[in-house]
Amino acid sequence: MKRWIPIVIVVAAAAGLAWWLTHRHAARTQIVLYGNVDLRQVDLAFNNSERIAAVLVQEGDRVKRGQVLARLDTSRLAPLLAQAQAAMEAQHDVVERMHHGSRPEEIAEARANVALEEADAREAARKYQRLLSVSETSGGKAVSRLDLDDAKAAADVAEARLNVNRKALALAVAGPRKEDVAQAEAQLAGEEAQVALLKQELADAELRAPLDATVSSRIAEPGDMSSPQKTAFTLAITDPKWVRAYLSEPDLGLVHPGMRATVTVDAFPDRSFSGWVGFISPVAEFTPKTVETEDLRSSLVYEIRVFVEDPDDRLRLGMPATVHLPLPRAAPASGGAGR
Repeated sequence: MKRWIPIVIVVAAAAGLAWWLTHRHAARTQIVLYGNVDLRQVDLAFNNSERIAAVLVQEGDRVKRGQVLARLDTSRLAPLLAQAQAAMEAQHDVVERMHHGSRPEEIAEARANVALEEADAREAARKYQRLLSVSETSGGKAVSRLDLDDAKAAADVAEARLNVNRKALALAVAGPRKEDVAQAEAQLAGEEAQVALLKQELADAELRAPLDATVSSRIAEPGDMSSPQKTAFTLAITDPKWVRAYLSEPDLGLVHPGMRATVTVDAFPDRSFSGWVGFISPVAEFTPKTVETEDLRSSLVYEIRVFVEDPDDRLRLGMPATVHLPLPRAAPASGGAGR
């Protein structure tokens, strides 16, 4: 009986060799890849450094784009905004007054002042001329030198005041200088910018979700001090999800972006998830140790991302998954990571 054992072994080996020789070029109907579910995460932080007043969501909550997640204390920011708005409105009135120029009443007042000073100047000049004439005819005896000097000074002062009022009238008619208007407008722009900044800071006091997601981590708590460098929430973007797998070089020509795929996971053995190939890396790399394939781990492979349709949000980050890529037509078998 023992002499038949070598014969049986030889026959079995021959049969196995014959099967391999006849099936090594057999056609394949699909490529099977192994990977893990992946998704993007967002670390959210407040733009302001202030005390956190309220936290409105819990870990695991689904949030919508624009939903308020937390609020800061604005008891100090609101008065600053009111002060800046008051300063902006005051400067706005200054600019409007400069654009409108002098009022007709102001110009009329300046003209009246000029007329009044002209009358005073004429009267002072006549008084000085009379005293001068009397002094000359009396040889300086009828009028003292002091009175004559006082009259001359009064006439000069009246003439000077007349010139001042004439200049004031010219300025009233001309209105503000262009440089003064530009300065006032620039100051108004600065006040408006300050108001806009404070309004933005007031809006930033509410931390909002940037997109539809699930709260993965709640780090902020009421009473904490916020900071732009301190994460308050971590959000998991549940759409899209994908499986990160690795494709061997011999199968690279059989797979292309947009190719339909089916994904299965151990947690739901009776269910498959539809998907498509979204990305194929242009750079080869060694297979990561966390990826289980049928080839040696030192084989060069290409990262591939297969996006998955998961409307019920069943798939979780890091979950092992199997990707099935049906081939459109029979393809020859090849050794590789995806076989």
